[in-house]
Amino acid sequence: MLTLQELYNHLAKSSLNGNLDQEVKRFHKDPETRHSLDCLLHPEKHPVVWRTADCDCSEEEKARCASRCLFDALHVDEKGNVSVDVDQCVGCSQCIDRCKAEHLAASKDVLPVLAAIKEEDRPVYAIIAPAFLSQFSNHVTPGKLRAAFKQLGFTGMVEVALFADILTLKEALEFDATVQTDQDFLLTSCCCPMWIAMIRKVYHQLVPHVPGSVSPMVACGRVIKHLRPGATVVFIGPCLAKKAEAKEKDIADAVDYVLTFQEVKELFDLVELDPAGLPEDEREHSSKAGRIYARTGGVSQAVKSTVARLRPDRSITVHARQADGVPACREMLNALKEGKITENFLEGMGCQGGCVGGPRAIIDRKIGAQHVDEYGEEAPYETPLDNPFVLELLKRLGFDTVEDLLKHDTIFTRRFD
Repeated sequence: MLTLQELYNHLAKSSLNGNLDQEVKRFHKDPETRHSLDCLLHPEKHPVVWRTADCDCSEEEKARCASRCLFDALHVDEKGNVSVDVDQCVGCSQCIDRCKAEHLAASKDVLPVLAAIKEEDRPVYAIIAPAFLSQFSNHVTPGKLRAAFKQLGFTGMVEVALFADILTLKEALEFDATVQTDQDFLLTSCCCPMWIAMIRKVYHQLVPHVPGSVSPMVACGRVIKHLRPGATVVFIGPCLAKKAEAKEKDIADAVDYVLTFQEVKELFDLVELDPAGLPEDEREHSSKAGRIYARTGGVSQAVKSTVARLRPDRSITVHARQADGVPACREMLNALKEGKITENFLEGMGCQGGCVGGPRAIIDRKIGAQHVDEYGEEAPYETPLDNPFVLELLKRLGFDTVEDLLKHDTIFTRRFD
């Protein structure tokens, strides 16, 4: 019997060689591979964490395993296996790391993505997280990476940092409208789905302090589909939680598939494609504010500089506090409930270091943060208010002024209930 990874490698090569259907029929005859086959072909039907074998540990160990999930996504089913609840799982990946038997694995979206880019007359866009700098070697520039995705068959690559710019502007406006006294505060809603899931599912009483903003990933996907109806959107980043976010019912219209950096590297290796050797395809328009979202403190810094640019005479400025990793996020939110927080803008990141420390990043998070900061310094614009491409895009989307971003039920709005 093939392992999940072996089956995936075989089917990915078969897809690239044009004989996937034949191999699928062959493996479907084997009851032992049928479940893994369905997971690989139809990841949208399954949780972002897959159980690859029956649990063979003790009942006590299984109960302990299920009880340790912060989001109550694990339970012991009628067959005595630890199962994952697709509606509760946020993709934090901690259960994968803790499973001593290695019977839990992260979902893979490569096969349906390969099928999508083979469809004629249907554009497929790769949208890439701000944490991508140097993930595929120091020699892979944004322009070379865009060229690589086009060579794979994608219509184009869009940096999500441009939409982080727009969400920065929206949250700066929210801060200006909401924080009027020393007792007012906001919990940022951008970026991290684990942070938002923690607030919604564990600290629900704090939801009124979360601005109604979608994440930059969702904003990017929605805009592409608005401008290019019928397009398929594939998000690429270091985070398993983004796979769960893309399935959430109120925002599932934005992104069709999510690939991790490791999945993309495997794909490059399968087709023997070295992005470093490709020509440059430059065309990015993000500011420093959007580019530094990828590391802890980036959102706070971006919103603070934008509020200062937006309202230079404001008496109450952004005083930010960050939490790095799930335990630190819980500690900060508990302190907030107890009245021990004096800052007025709270940023939580589920992974240490921020997105650069995501579970499927390729390089060390400190090196990743360094490259993100360098890329931010290279940006021609400091804030989204200085970025003509942001203002042009907003006009194209029907926003006559930047203040229109505060209107309810726009493409960049989400209702946190």
